[in-house]
Formats: sequence, structure tokens, C-alpha cells
Amino acid sequence: MRQWFADGVFRTVLRNAGYLASGKLVGALLGLVALACAGRGLSLTQFGVLMIIHTYASGAGGLVKFQTWQYIVRYATPALHHGDGKQARDVIRFAFGLDLASGLVGMIGAMALLPFLAGYFGIGGDYLWIAMAYCTLIPTMTEATATGSLRVLDRFDLIAQQQVVTPFLRGSGAAIAYAGGFGLPGFVLAWYVADLLGDLALWGFAVRELKRRGMLDALRPGMFGVARRLPEAWKFVWTTNAAHSVYAAWGPLSNLVVATILGPVAAGLYKIASTLLDSATKPADLLRKGYYPEIMRLDPRDPRPWLLGVRTGLLAGGLGLLVVAVVLLGGKPLIALVFGQKYLPAFDLLRLMVFSLAIQMATFPLESLLYMAGRQGAALIAQIVAVAAYLTLLAILTHRFGLNGAGVAYLLGSVAVASCMLVPTLIAYRRRATLPWPPIRVEPA
Repeated sequence: MRQWFADGVFRTVLRNAGYLASGKLVGALLGLVALACAGRGLSLTQFGVLMIIHTYASGAGGLVKFQTWQYIVRYATPALHHGDGKQARDVIRFAFGLDLASGLVGMIGAMALLPFLAGYFGIGGDYLWIAMAYCTLIPTMTEATATGSLRVLDRFDLIAQQQVVTPFLRGSGAAIAYAGGFGLPGFVLAWYVADLLGDLALWGFAVRELKRRGMLDALRPGMFGVARRLPEAWKFVWTTNAAHSVYAAWGPLSNLVVATILGPVAAGLYKIASTLLDSATKPADLLRKGYYPEIMRLDPRDPRPWLLGVRTGLLAGGLGLLVVAVVLLGGKPLIALVFGQKYLPAFDLLRLMVFSLAIQMATFPLESLLYMAGRQGAALIAQIVAVAAYLTLLAILTHRFGLNGAGVAYLLGSVAVASCMLVPTLIAYRRRATLPWPPIRVEPA
């Protein structure tokens, strides 16, 4: 273990994760305040509708938006490492153009489909206009360029600061809605304002940092012209967009499937359990966000980045086992304290889902290693196979066993993702001597 911490890259990963953890911890507590106010200020049905409105918009954004932060980290990081500022600017310009285009397409598509889908999701006619208005957030949700730019520039401290903004505003707004008795419209407004201002804060940090580095021109959006100078651009973003759209839609689609089969009350209980579980998996997410940019500076032909993946995976897996124990011991009283006795059935679901924590946390480096090796196609296939299996199991088991079936399906889905990612990662490691480095070179305009 002492040798692990002697590795400067490993220490950097932990440092960046520490920055992000500081913001996530505060954000998680404030997020619980918002959910507690909503849970106590709304009926079970209204709470479920609030969660469905939010997950519909975030799910639509996740399906259409390009995961451009992946592209920025993958190619701008080695470009800056090798002193190629022009390529780094082109990468960010291309990503920004995709963010703008996909955000607008997502908003228009979500609003057009909502009148036909609202009834299936349990959104009554009285709340349809509220859900339509909430969809206008989708363009600002495509903040991947800002996130990727800050990660490449090693400003994880700014990302940590931004992570507090949205939950703080949401918690404050939810408290006002609860105290004022503003009902469902008041809570939807609190969620809307918090998401909007939180996303704008992230963009503000990115603009300020790029200006300080003399790279503000990187935020001139460009697509087709810029892509001609980046030969891997379209192939990479289409593949990663498909893979991460599938992954990003995992949570929202799960909630919508449960809502369709069991109704808004069950959807609200499922949302509580999945939110607590998502909060518990944050340590792995924070390590991944710090790990990915660092390995992009390393030669994938060398064993070092792969060994770093093993070490961080083992560390995260150990933390996962501790978190599982904490959730099993403290989950029930926490739900009762925060949400109230009427939401205690969510713990029975959480108790089934929680064992996926250790699996998800221990295997988080696999996807980043595949991107480092240029095997994004293999990551896409793994995601599609695993999520298709999960959604099939979710529909079947939920229909047959109710919420308990949804919990078992979630656990089996985590096993499927880990298995499908592990196989191509091992193959890429065995063939690492053939990997190109650096990943791309700028071609003449």
C-alpha cells in the first residue's frame, strides 16, 4: 500500500477526488434537505409526479446529448501535454458545437413527445404544462464542454465549488415551497431554478478559466470545419454518445418503467431508494473523474495506467463494502427521519439494490481504460448488451414481483455491466503493445 502512495499519479487522482468529494458531501446533504421537504410537503402521488417530471427531462437530455467531456479529456489532455494548444482549442470548439446542437434537438423532441407519453408516466393533464416548461432546461443540461475543459485544465476545485450550487439552491427553494405551502408547482419551480443556475455557474467557471489561460477562443462553436482537422472526431463522439446515452438513461428509464407498471407512488419510492444509492456510489464516481484525465497523460502501451486502474479499483471496492454496511445499518432510520414513516417501504427496495455498490465501485476504472486504449466501440457494445438485459429483467421482474423485483433487476444489471466491461478490457490489456500514442495528430487544414 505504501508503494501505491509513492506513485505521484495515484496521489493526484486521490487529490482531485478529494476536491470533488468536498463539494459532493455538502451537495448530498443539501439534496436530502430538498427531498425531505418535498416528501413532507407533497402527497405520495405528487412526490412521484415531481420525480417523474425531473427524470423525464434529464432522461431526454441524457439520450440525445453528446458526452463531449469524454472527447475533450481523451484528446485535449494529451494535446496540451505535448504543447499542441491549437489541437486542444479545436477539440473544445468541436465539443461546444455539439453541445449546442444536441441540447436544442433534445428540448424540441422532448416537448413534442411529452403530450403522447405523459399519460403512460402518470403525469396528469393538470401538470402537463409544468412538465413541458421543465423541458426547456435540456439545453443548459448539456454542460459537458464546460466540465471537460475544467478537468483538462486540472481545475477540479472549481468543479467542486459548482457542485454545491445546485443542491444549495434546490434545498433553499424546497424549504421555501414547503414553508409557504406552494404545492407541486412550487417544488417544480425550485428544482428548475436550481438546475438552471447551477449549470450557468459551471459555464461561468469554464469561461473564466479559459480566458485566464488565453484560450477563450476555444468557445467559438464549430463542427464540420473543425472536424476536418480532427480525423477521429466524429467516430469517437458518435460511439461515446451512444454508449453514454444508454448509461445516462439507466436511472430515468428505470424510474419511468416502474411508474408505467406500478404507478406514481411506486415511482416515488423507487426514486428515493435510487437517489440514496446514487449518493452512496459517489466515491467511485469521484475517483473516476480524477482518474480519467490522469491516465490520458500516460502511454497506454506501458503497464502503469493499467496498474493504476487495478489499485484505484481495489481502493474503491473496499470503500464500497464499507458503504454497503453503513446503508444496511442506517438506511431505514435515515429514510424515516428525512422523508417520514410513509416512505419506509423504500428501504426494503434499497436493501436489495445496495449490494450492487461494491460491484460498481470496484469496476469503475474499466470504462476509462477502454477509452484510453481507443476501444470505445467495445465499451458501446458492452453498455448496450448490459442495459438491454437490465431493462428486460426490470420489466419482467417488476411486473411479477413489484418493487422487490425492481431491486433484484438493478443488482443483476450491475453484474451484467461489470462482466461486459471486464472482457474487452482484458483483451485490450493483452494487446496494449499495438496501441497508438499520442492518440491523434492534427492534420493540415
